[in-house]
Amino acid sequence: MNITQEKIDNLNAVVKIKISPEDYTEKVDKTIKEQAKKSTLPGFRKGMVPAAHIKKMYGRSILVETVNALLSENLNKFLTENKVEILGQPVPVVDNTKDFKWDGTDAFEFDYEIGLAPAVEVNITAKDKFTQYNVKADDETLASRIKNIRRSYGKMTNPEVSADDDVLYAELAQLSPDGSVFEGGITNTGSIRLDQVKDKTILKSLIGLKKDAVLELDLQKALGNNQAVIAKLLNIGEDEAKDLQSKFQVTVKNINRLEESDLNQEFFDKIFGEGIVTDEAGFTAKITEEIEGMFKQDADRKLQNDMYTQLTENVKMDLPDEFLRKWLKATNEKLSDAELEEGYNDFAKNLKWTLIENKIIKDNSIEIKYEDVFQTAKQRLDAQFRMYSPAPMPEDQLSQYTATFLQEKDNANRIFEEVKAIKVFEYIQSVATLDQKDIAYNKFQELVESV
Repeated sequence: MNITQEKIDNLNAVVKIKISPEDYTEKVDKTIKEQAKKSTLPGFRKGMVPAAHIKKMYGRSILVETVNALLSENLNKFLTENKVEILGQPVPVVDNTKDFKWDGTDAFEFDYEIGLAPAVEVNITAKDKFTQYNVKADDETLASRIKNIRRSYGKMTNPEVSADDDVLYAELAQLSPDGSVFEGGITNTGSIRLDQVKDKTILKSLIGLKKDAVLELDLQKALGNNQAVIAKLLNIGEDEAKDLQSKFQVTVKNINRLEESDLNQEFFDKIFGEGIVTDEAGFTAKITEEIEGMFKQDADRKLQNDMYTQLTENVKMDLPDEFLRKWLKATNEKLSDAELEEGYNDFAKNLKWTLIENKIIKDNSIEIKYEDVFQTAKQRLDAQFRMYSPAPMPEDQLSQYTATFLQEKDNANRIFEEVKAIKVFEYIQSVATLDQKDIAYNKFQELVESV
């Protein structure tokens, strides 16, 4: 077997692989003999099928599989041993002038296009500046979080008259254009959450209602054309909900209200553990700490995104764009030319960032250990659980969840890539200049949304 590389330019090359009968004959014969021992065919006892018979029936397919295995194994070996850094995967060159017989006498020659990784220089200094936001809880956000927690530990009541944030348990019946109930139309009994009503005038009409009250309701207007909410309320599909224009007759059957828990010691102990918080000021301080901890994650993402954007724009490199487009098409048969062009710039930008990451890791001998991956996964799971309850999960139980979570290959790979990115960002932060800036959460949200 002979493998050579012909460089077209700094970003493109062709690998040529020549395979002679001497390279594959022994492997093919061995496979045929093994197949003969295992085969069960009419007219032959098991294991007594002649090799010549197997060769006649399956020799061509065995040869094809053998040659493909040789190509894959030796192409990858060649690239690894010669330290050829490629982007994507080799793409076979289709040559219709080559007509192989596949009879065991062919001297094969296959060509593969490869895209070469460009040389990358990443020089980060104190002259590189970024803004690090310290996001503070504004009064509205803090009040909303406290309200949600108190309601989570509150109790359900059935008041006589509806008020803000109540839930109306009601019968709904589709109306005809003349206002009468539509015979054979949509009917259902469901819960109308007043906190989901977007139209202020309609919301006002739903406050002050009593049991057995009957009214006419435009669900699309009331619920802000939210297909998912309307579909769930009426027990219909979202496509049907999207096209629904009818008004509905609403008959209130009950009023449900989730009362907020009292701010007492029993409530504090349920959330934080016995005696950790003893008064309302301590409770507010703890909740502020919790949500500002979550805000820090948002601020970190903003900082990382700024770093990503600045470096991908400032670090100059060329990519083998024509080859990469060809490779993307070859590996995604359903990808249209329009979809390829629409998404290619984002793909190329992410690829550039990967090359920048790898260069930083290599130049600075950055290590990624399993313990780093485990602890990051543990933190992510802990944050998810705290979305449902501020009370922390027992440490041993959280560790068990984490170990199980990382047994899934996709989860492990995702967290590994996250840790890799974190370490790169930490390095950038240690070298670049970070300008500290305090900002209220609502203003920070406006800033993020404006980008």
